[in-house]
Amino acid sequence: MRVVVGISGGIAAYKAALAIRELVQAGHDVHVVPTASALRFIGRPTLEALSRNPVTDEVFDDVAAVRHVALGQQADLIVVLPATANTIAKLALGLADDLLGTTILASRAPLVIAPAMHTEMWDQAAVQANVATLRGRGTIVVGPVAGQLTGTDSGMGRMAEPHDVVAAAVAVVAGRIADGPLARRRVVVSAGGTREPIDPVRFLGNRSSGAMGVAVATAARDAGAAVTLVGANLDVAVPDGVELVAVETTAQLAAAMEAHASADVVVMAAAVADYRVADVSDGKRSKEEWGAEPTLQLTENPDILAGLAQRDRTNLVVGFAAETEDDDAALLERGRAKLARKGADLLVLNRVGHETGFGDVGTHIRVLDASGVIAEATGQKASVAREIVDQVAQRLAARTGTIQNH
Repeated sequence: MRVVVGISGGIAAYKAALAIRELVQAGHDVHVVPTASALRFIGRPTLEALSRNPVTDEVFDDVAAVRHVALGQQADLIVVLPATANTIAKLALGLADDLLGTTILASRAPLVIAPAMHTEMWDQAAVQANVATLRGRGTIVVGPVAGQLTGTDSGMGRMAEPHDVVAAAVAVVAGRIADGPLARRRVVVSAGGTREPIDPVRFLGNRSSGAMGVAVATAARDAGAAVTLVGANLDVAVPDGVELVAVETTAQLAAAMEAHASADVVVMAAAVADYRVADVSDGKRSKEEWGAEPTLQLTENPDILAGLAQRDRTNLVVGFAAETEDDDAALLERGRAKLARKGADLLVLNRVGHETGFGDVGTHIRVLDASGVIAEATGQKASVAREIVDQVAQRLAARTGTIQNH
């Protein structure tokens, strides 16, 4: 899900880094909105490195994209930590004199705050009244707790631990998942790259890390689905709440996908080896055994996507096409041809290369159906995955005659 992390200007601002890291590692798309004061406690480079997204505190940055409104509109969750007395007061009054204020006012997402201040400030009637006002509007307040404060002071006012704030915030969203666009749906997603053994040491493989497939699985989970991830040699963490079936070879992946082929949605995002070694050696082959010009006899692997798409089914099958074609028109033609050849309902088309598409990098995708391109998205894989899941949800809703909002 897309999470906005607001940081206000208190000494506990450094703890926001831990929360950001935890959210990113869980597979969420994190956008940090610090106040100007917060940037005096923690640096912008740190926040950008941890969140993997640009960070600004200026309302007038990226005006053409209406960033001061778009961040809030697109958020699934907003967490403010630490929330100082000043920030709490501004939120209670509905002030929007900085990017954090406009982002929160422009959002319908759950708001979670983690107050942090000295005991005397926390005990002030004005602060307590402001907190009560926010609670009355549905804001979730986590903490504060008693403990060591700035300097030699201690008492009530210490910010709750970042992990506890994140856990509470995610739990708030989880409580709403029952109403998500994929609620009560089962989704299976393949991710990663298959490896075909040559001998016990060597293999034929590809550069896929599994990042895109894991992002799709995470987005489906956040949309309320029960998600199974068939992961082939993943280089990225599997998010909480997603069932993992670990595989290595194409044959293993095919068997796992067949076992889950009755899911409401089947997404084939894994990079599958087209061929396997016909004669796998039981022992490591030495250089002397290979000779000066070694050869491998390859045999064709089964076409998993076509097999899933062309079976007697009522579910939705989504394929992926990673292509190196430079010409845009030719790229689209390859995508259309693959969609028709495989028989999938939707195809996600993206361009890859030596420095494009693989791993923790941004990407550009087009979603195709039989009529042509129905959606495009550019950005980090987490945000792109949200668009893919939105298209899936819309297609399912159209089939069942229901209207679902996301």
